[in-house]
Amino acid sequence: MSRTMKGKRTGLLAVVAALAMTAAGHATAATAPVSHVHFVSHLNMAEGQRPENITLEPGGGADVTFAFSRQVARVGPDGHVHVLATLPAPPAGAKTPVLTSPFLGGIVRAPDGTLYFLYATGSDLTGLWRLRPGGTPERIAGLPADSLPNGLALDQQSGLLYMADSVLGTVWRVPATGGTPTKWAAAPELEATGFLGANGIKIHKGAVWVSNLDKGTVLRIPITCHGTAGPVETRANGLVNIDDIAFTGAGDTLLAAINADNEVALVKPDGSHTTVLTAANGLENPTSLAVHGTTVYIANGAYSTNNDPNLLAARIRAGE
Repeated sequence: MSRTMKGKRTGLLAVVAALAMTAAGHATAATAPVSHVHFVSHLNMAEGQRPENITLEPGGGADVTFAFSRQVARVGPDGHVHVLATLPAPPAGAKTPVLTSPFLGGIVRAPDGTLYFLYATGSDLTGLWRLRPGGTPERIAGLPADSLPNGLALDQQSGLLYMADSVLGTVWRVPATGGTPTKWAAAPELEATGFLGANGIKIHKGAVWVSNLDKGTVLRIPITCHGTAGPVETRANGLVNIDDIAFTGAGDTLLAAINADNEVALVKPDGSHTTVLTAANGLENPTSLAVHGTTVYIANGAYSTNNDPNLLAARIRAGE
């Protein structure tokens, strides 16, 4: 989620110009090692289809959260959008921290098809929600009303979910079965410096990796043998307005969505980074990424561009 959201919040909720959904299309060539960029779907801005986070389906579809429409949806390989659930509106007078409006953040998919996602409302609806296949959404873990749960990651080995809190500078943890979350990690490196702090989050090689939007950093927090948080390590910096991250393979190379700048950066294990996708490739405030094999999917919320929220796909070079 980018700082561009704050100034554009009213526009997000009052857009009246519809964008018709089109079939998958061509986008401009990218910088190696990313290539073959194409549109999976052009989303309907007038209906609030601003994708904030993404998780992939085995059959080639993608499940997304629409940030401010309170909806979870599935985008098929053909670009068709099917709304899976609409979350309840918060009570009158409730204001989500920083963003004011209700906000749907991170989403992950368990192997059995259950979807988990984060909802921030400034009320007792805030927390972790679950949607089983064919079911209805239910909150299974509450978080403080003054929190802003954003990124979400599932450790499939332990069955634990990790939640990045952009306002309280915290990583929360809770079992996938639900319950009371615990404050797993809290450190200055996770805190905001003006807008939002801890943002994207991934589990990778025995550690929790977190991006910090305000500080432009990628952090690594080891999971100790006791399951506690180890010392926070800064693995990359100079990535201001970084939103989500996704690893390209078994190594520590990752892709980072740079929201306000309409860029995707390739970040090497030594922390060096280069821009590999730009607005010329169809990026419109990229919010999140998901990698499957040699394909990366990129969700674009168009929060400040106000033009074409979309889902892009591209090929990444093997071994990156």
